[in-house]
Amino acid sequence: MQCRYLPILISFFCFWLDAGAQNYGIGHTSITFTDASRGNRSIACEIYYPATSAGDNTPMVSGKQFPSISFGHGFVMTWDAYKNVWNAIVPQGFIMIFPKTEGNTAPSHSEFGKDLSFVISALESQSKLASSLFFEHVDTIHGVMGHSMGGGAAFLAAEKSNKIKFLATLAPADTKPSAIAAAAKLSIPSLIIAGGNDCVTPPKDHQIPMYDSLRSACKTLVSINGGSHCQMADDNFLCNFGEATCSPKATISRSEQHQIQFQFLVPWLKHHLLKDPTAGKTFDSLTNKSTVVNIQKNCVLTTTSQSSQPNIEIPHLYPNPVSNTLHIAIQNPNAVNEITITTIDGRVLYHCHQFEFSERGIVLQLPENISTGLYFLNLTTSVGRIECKFIKE
Repeated sequence: MQCRYLPILISFFCFWLDAGAQNYGIGHTSITFTDASRGNRSIACEIYYPATSAGDNTPMVSGKQFPSISFGHGFVMTWDAYKNVWNAIVPQGFIMIFPKTEGNTAPSHSEFGKDLSFVISALESQSKLASSLFFEHVDTIHGVMGHSMGGGAAFLAAEKSNKIKFLATLAPADTKPSAIAAAAKLSIPSLIIAGGNDCVTPPKDHQIPMYDSLRSACKTLVSINGGSHCQMADDNFLCNFGEATCSPKATISRSEQHQIQFQFLVPWLKHHLLKDPTAGKTFDSLTNKSTVVNIQKNCVLTTTSQSSQPNIEIPHLYPNPVSNTLHIAIQNPNAVNEITITTIDGRVLYHCHQFEFSERGIVLQLPENISTGLYFLNLTTSVGRIECKFIKE
């Protein structure tokens, strides 16, 4: 059987997935919600969701409900600075809502927190409207996220709403009213990702006090060695301008920081919001063994014994980045039944059942004319599926 090789995005990390899991296309729509309780306040939102194909207002995947996450932007930043976030999270089976309010130079943190909370309820209501794109597609499980000011506002949102069951933030900043004080009232599972070289919201003044204040029985603080504040998002002039006035500077690249933050964030979200036990095992393994971060935590996500793990190891992919030949180092390559490669919006570009083997595993020869791109590589075995991400030079 001849196999077709197409653009690949190469892995800094791999993890086990449920055998039925998949990557979805990224749909997009714009909705303005109205909060009657606040004088008919208009909350314009950009929403990204799992779709049958990528694009604006494309249909959602039929017969499925997905958890929703509202995300707060940073100070004077806009939702489109977080394409890296929705590209990493939405294809895994999440709806992401980005309110565009409070983007001026004198934002109300309190109102922004209320917006993040309100849009969760508003989207859930859309699931009951037969005319809505989201009709019968919104789960009742919800989380809240945010970066910088939006991360602090996420704490305020979680404090105000019992619909929000999970909290995950990127370099959250203390706010007015205080996100640190709000944290002391929260007992929901929480993940805080900080930059070790963040000079805008230094961890000792922001993320560490938030972590210490949380009453959650399961909380984790991941500090990325050499990571900065603005590199949590895509390149953004205003954020970069502010960061340029302080030190220390980042000692890792933006792409490296993205790789690390999503390495932890994605399995954490999948464990809590999708109830994926294999993702919990992945997160626990990362927090126990990673050398690129410093970890504080008070829990493990799973207590399943190692003896019950699938009898196949996570592969090592090299070189990384790759130019022509990708090696998949794995002790038992014969256990791999199928390899597929998909784009981040869910399109299948490669599908193969027969492989070229080497002493260390499987070899994929990449055509010289393929372009650089971000993709998912999936290895299907008799006991489950392993997902990896790659980069083609």
